[in-house]
Amino acid sequence: MHRSFCLLAVLVLPSLLPAQTEKPLRIAVAGLVHGHVEGFLLNPAQKRKDVEIVGIFEPNTALAATIAKKFGYPESLLFTNLNTMLDSVKPDAVATFTNTFDHAMVVEAAAPRHLPVMMEKPLAVSVAHARRIQQAAERYGIQVVVNYETSWYASHGAIWDLVKERKSVGGIRRMVAMDGHQGPKEIGVGPEFLSFLKNPALNGAGALFDFGCYGANLMTWLMDNQRPAAVMAMTRHIKPEIYPDVDDDATVLLEYPKAQGVIEASWNWPYGRKDFEVYAERGYAIATGGNSLRVRVADAQEETRTPAALPADEHDALSYFYAVARGKRKSTGLSSLENNVIVTEILEAAKDSARTGSKVQLARKP
Repeated sequence: MHRSFCLLAVLVLPSLLPAQTEKPLRIAVAGLVHGHVEGFLLNPAQKRKDVEIVGIFEPNTALAATIAKKFGYPESLLFTNLNTMLDSVKPDAVATFTNTFDHAMVVEAAAPRHLPVMMEKPLAVSVAHARRIQQAAERYGIQVVVNYETSWYASHGAIWDLVKERKSVGGIRRMVAMDGHQGPKEIGVGPEFLSFLKNPALNGAGALFDFGCYGANLMTWLMDNQRPAAVMAMTRHIKPEIYPDVDDDATVLLEYPKAQGVIEASWNWPYGRKDFEVYAERGYAIATGGNSLRVRVADAQEETRTPAALPADEHDALSYFYAVARGKRKSTGLSSLENNVIVTEILEAAKDSARTGSKVQLARKP
């Protein structure tokens, strides 16, 4: 009788105990000069219990102090040396908000420590930098996430479902991406952010890299990571008094065997926009922002659809990065390193085309 009671206790009592919960994901922040750091990381992190900011690397001590005061971080979290921070706080993952030039440096520091890295788009300022990131990631087996706001648009998920899953409209024939705003200075970005956006060495180019990456990312995704055969581009300096060293307007044509991509990236739109249009053999889908979608299939009339919500771990950058860093999923699709190396090849080819006035051929494999 006593033995039976003990056995019952062994079987029942563990189920009465509270469930074990995962410790918060310890995130180190590499850089603060990219203005998206607050919206994509610091603000949402304060509202979550499953993530914790454990260190901030930022050489600009005035900027670091301002952010620390705003978010209530102690001075002990601030570092001016990346390697010192990584060794001191021993994070689980690194979120990068440096200028684009420094992305390779951050990945090369994080990779030997086997830390996954998330960075703001675009991946790199050049193909050479993209290859450095790729080689470090592959050598040490780390995941790299490239964050685009448009990756979390339900409208884009609905286009994928329509074209790829349901195969409702046949093969893609034309894609048009229109991205940008009135200009970084015009919309009032912070001085540190504006400074590197205007610097071709730190940003890769101007509007071409800043907003051309969105279209290249989406088109590469829908074309199943197929490189375009050729790239042609034209860039312009409409406001040289504001942006003397970088383009502020770019139009890029991507040539595929049976499709064409048109990227319109600009700091001269009359308003901010991130719109994407896909035209196929038997229909089209037009996304205006994240939740507006117009679709026409075959002979039916155009209809406005409300796109289904994305899964919880694809809802926003921090949720996605958490899932990747915890090993719950791989960095794939729009956020993947494979996609974004191709995006960098497209952007570099576009810059070369604009400079020379010639079409640039891309090899099928690097």
